[in-house]
Amino acid sequence: MMISTRPRRAFWIVSAASALAFAATGLATCADQPALSPVAGFGAAPQLPAPEKSLVPTVNIAPAKGWVRGAKPVAAPGFSVSQFADDLVHPRWLYFLPNGDVLVAETNAPPKDANSLRAMVMKQVMKRAGAAVPSPNRITLLRDADRYGVAETRSVFLDGLNSPFGMALVGGAPYVADTDALLRFPYADGDTRITAKATKLLDLPAGPINHHWTKNLVASRDAAKLYVSVGSDSNVGENGIENETGRAAIREIDVATGGTRIFASGLRNPVDMG
Repeated sequence: MMISTRPRRAFWIVSAASALAFAATGLATCADQPALSPVAGFGAAPQLPAPEKSLVPTVNIAPAKGWVRGAKPVAAPGFSVSQFADDLVHPRWLYFLPNGDVLVAETNAPPKDANSLRAMVMKQVMKRAGAAVPSPNRITLLRDADRYGVAETRSVFLDGLNSPFGMALVGGAPYVADTDALLRFPYADGDTRITAKATKLLDLPAGPINHHWTKNLVASRDAAKLYVSVGSDSNVGENGIENETGRAAIREIDVATGGTRIFASGLRNPVDMG
């Protein structure tokens, strides 16, 4: 499943495998450095570019260019592509319910202080990459009842959330990982809308910096444990190690007791888990 990169996005059914296409940014080396072979950085004695210091770094932004109306990805031989849904606002993660419904987290980073020079530059970078829209803070349900490959039903499954990302159905209840909390909601199979208040199981590290804000969520095969990913609050600890408490880690939650522990640590931004 792919997500296109126009500001109001469509996603496409491609195959059973899922992938998310995101706009990315990259740091470019200065023009006066000799170019290295792509394989030079591998092996027992990798060649790396010399460190560079500059007042203003060179940043190459991948601009967001949406699909031309009617255009489709080119499928591998034996496969076909059809548009499943469109006009979604910044979709970031998908979850498939057992009945075939598709949940889409329409979400973005929570508001941050944009008064610093760094924040203003980052805002422009994100804008060029198509990622500067306010967070819709909702999960949308898409239903293809006739299984013809087009979602003919769309509804707001959950709203009023706080930068939601990870989703999981465990024991008949949907769990949602907001940027600052793990939530559980009441649910009956086939529901298209949940208005009941959530039960908060766990506070998650957030705060004013919240550098890696996406909190993903998966369940163990026996549905006894939940695993929540919490990215670091920095790239290289530049915000102080005290801001990394409980972060750069995967947290395990016992569904029956609510007990929790750090399952794995030292992981900069472990968004996807399996």
